[in-house]
Amino acid sequence: MTGNQEQFEIKFRLTDGSDIGPKSFPAATSIATLKESILAQWPKDKENGPKTIKDLKLISAGKILENSSTVGECQSQNPLCDTPGTVTTMHVVVQPPTTDKGLIFISNNAKILF
Repeated sequence: MTGNQEQFEIKFRLTDGSDIGPKSFPAATSIATLKESILAQWPKDKENGPKTIKDLKLISAGKILENSSTVGECQSQNPLCDTPGTVTTMHVVVQPPTTDKGLIFISNNAKILF
């Protein structure tokens, strides 16, 4: 820790089992900022990577983390790690892009999604 600002060592586990990080983040860091960090460090050789932070979900301790929350708030609501100085693992899920391929237009211009 530096000064009064608590730091958290976090690594991000991708669905294929590989990791991004670990990297140190202050407690005041928002979940949206963590997602921006993931986007910036996303491996270029991986297919179907996220385009924006809206494509990402971060999961810690079985809970999906909200973009507006901070690392410190998540820690106080549900401890991210039990032992100081350890690395916390957050799981990263990439939402598949949505398409309009399932839309069918009928005569009265109503849309039906299959």
